[in-house]
Amino acid sequence: MGSQSNNRIFIFLGAFLAVAVLAVVIAVPLALTQKDVIGGDAAINILTEVPIIDGHNDWPYQLRRHLQNEVNDIDFMTQNFSELYNGSHTDVPRMKTGKMGAQFWSCYCNCGAGGKDAVRLGIEQIDVVRRYTEANPLIFQFTTTADEIETANKEGKIACLIGIEGGHMIDSSLAALRTLFNLGTRYMTLTHSCDTPWATAFNTNKTTGLTDFGKLVVAEMNRLGMLVDLAHVSDMTMNDVFDITTAPVIYSHSSARTLCNHGRNVPDDILKRLAENKGILMVNFYNDYVTCSPHANISDVADHFDYVKNLIGADYLGMGADYDGVTRVPEGLEDVSTYPNLIRELLSRGWATDDLKKISGKNILRVMRAVEDVAKQQQSSNVLPDETWITDSEVASVCRTPT
Repeated sequence: MGSQSNNRIFIFLGAFLAVAVLAVVIAVPLALTQKDVIGGDAAINILTEVPIIDGHNDWPYQLRRHLQNEVNDIDFMTQNFSELYNGSHTDVPRMKTGKMGAQFWSCYCNCGAGGKDAVRLGIEQIDVVRRYTEANPLIFQFTTTADEIETANKEGKIACLIGIEGGHMIDSSLAALRTLFNLGTRYMTLTHSCDTPWATAFNTNKTTGLTDFGKLVVAEMNRLGMLVDLAHVSDMTMNDVFDITTAPVIYSHSSARTLCNHGRNVPDDILKRLAENKGILMVNFYNDYVTCSPHANISDVADHFDYVKNLIGADYLGMGADYDGVTRVPEGLEDVSTYPNLIRELLSRGWATDDLKKISGKNILRVMRAVEDVAKQQQSSNVLPDETWITDSEVASVCRTPT
């Protein structure tokens, strides 16, 4: 009887130890998994409350380039665009994974089209944005104001906005500028990588910024409520704009020049003017503007956010990834699905939740509302559309009809 009792005790103890060991084996990976989930949830929770509003994505250009704008038969809800063209960074499934709430779609054509067919190329891209947006009302909502973005997000939709990348796309015409605004354009990059007849680009060999006509362009954008985008322009143009604008400005896709000494980035003295203007720098993810080399990673991008935050504060920062407009992107930020990775990286560096909500969307909404308010004030004061024409000598070309 005693022997049987001892055997039962040993059996019980053996079983207990086995269960305990198994519990430890299971508990360790579960604990690690739970830790990972909590870390992921913090970023996702932030972006669920304030989804990403990105300042610059060249998808319309790629749709025109690779698909000739033939999008009628595409199922945007499920289509992986990497299957349609190499190098794709964007499609709806990945946008949803990236917790995107709004995108400024960039309509772009190269500088060679300036003075030729740039306006047509811009309109064709505006057309395709309007068409894929309107054809997919369960996914997208075409928007032009900050309030409309927030309404779209509350309905679970991705807000779609339009930016024109390059002043050459208005062909030096204030009438064309107004017409593009009426078609839904809400920002214009004053130049691309080339001077216009009225503004100089970052790679200019001139020592001037805006001409008198260029100042009228900025004033008319203020009157309309169109965001003035200083990505791509020269330092002289930047300073000229800050001297005259009555509304905050944006850099839709630029980074900090101190960390990467490239003309496309913004130097410290002008970043300080940006803070005074209460505008926004939307940080570019292109490797060449992040590290000034072909290689970059998510930490390098986070360094730009840290640098600008420490210099002028988190109130003047946003996202301007430049997806589908660049050939190299950082490790960890491979496409539009990866924005939460950047939020996780900044969380690991001690960023406050409120500041992360600002850079994900609140800052650009603030800037948009300020620009909208300036336009309302001017229009209520009966500031009329500017009827000035640029002089023929400034735009003389065999492609133009003299006035």
